[in-house]
Amino acid sequence: MATAGTKPSTMRAVQYTGYGGGAAALKKSGGLAEYVAASESITIARPAGISAADAAGLPLAGFTALQALRAIGTKFDATGSGSNILITAGSGGIGTYAVQLAKLGNHNVTATCGARNLEVIANIGADELLDYKIPEGAALKNSSGKKYDYIVNITSNGKWSTFKPALNCPGRVVDIASNFWNFVASILTFFSKKKLSIMIASMEKEDLRFLLDLMKEGKLKTVVDSRHPFEKVADAWEKSMSGHATGKVIVEM
Repeated sequence: MATAGTKPSTMRAVQYTGYGGGAAALKKSGGLAEYVAASESITIARPAGISAADAAGLPLAGFTALQALRAIGTKFDATGSGSNILITAGSGGIGTYAVQLAKLGNHNVTATCGARNLEVIANIGADELLDYKIPEGAALKNSSGKKYDYIVNITSNGKWSTFKPALNCPGRVVDIASNFWNFVASILTFFSKKKLSIMIASMEKEDLRFLLDLMKEGKLKTVVDSRHPFEKVADAWEKSMSGHATGKVIVEM
C-alpha cells in the first residue's frame, strides 16, 4: 500500500508524497499520516511529470524488484543477452515492477498470476503467463517446455521442491519472500549448480532515483489497483492485506 498527496512532506518506506518523498526505517510505523519525518539521506523530490500516485508505489516494491533483478546480473538498458526468467506473483506490487524491469533487461519473461490478471500482466511486457491455479501453472510449466535460467520468487507459498525441476543447470532462484524450507534450501544448495539465494531488500536512495528516471522516460509505470481517500484507509488496508491486489493500493491524502 502507498500514500500519495499534494502536501510537501516526506513519507516512509512504501510511500511517496505529491511534492517529495522517500523512505524511512522499516522498523518504524506511522506512514499513514499527513506529516512524517524521514531522513534526508533517503529522500528525494518527485520529478515533474510523474504523478503522486505513480511515485507513491515505488518504495519499497520498486527497489525490491530492482535489487532482485540486479542480483542475477540484469542490465536495464536492453544491451544484455537476456535469460529465460520466471517471476512468481507477477500481478502484485513487486511483481508488476519486476516484469517491466526484466523486459528492460532483455529477458524472456514468464510470470505467474491469477486468470483475472493475465491481460494486465501481458500488457506490461510478460512474454508468457501461467495461471497458478491450474496444474501446468502450479508446476511452472510454460508452453515451450523450456526451463528457466532464473526464478524470482515473490510468493511465500513458493517451494524449492517446485522450483528445482523447473530450473536449468546451472540455474538460480532469488527468493524475496522466503519460508522456512526455502531458507533450509538456501543453505543446502550453496555449492550446487542449482541454487536458491535469499535476498533482503535495502533502502537505497540511488535506486529510488534510478527508478524515477525510468518512470520519467516512460519505461516504467505503477500499476494501480485502486485509490482510496484517507478517510477510507481501513478499506485500503484490507485490500492490500487480502493478497489479491493487482499492483499497488494507493491512499490519497
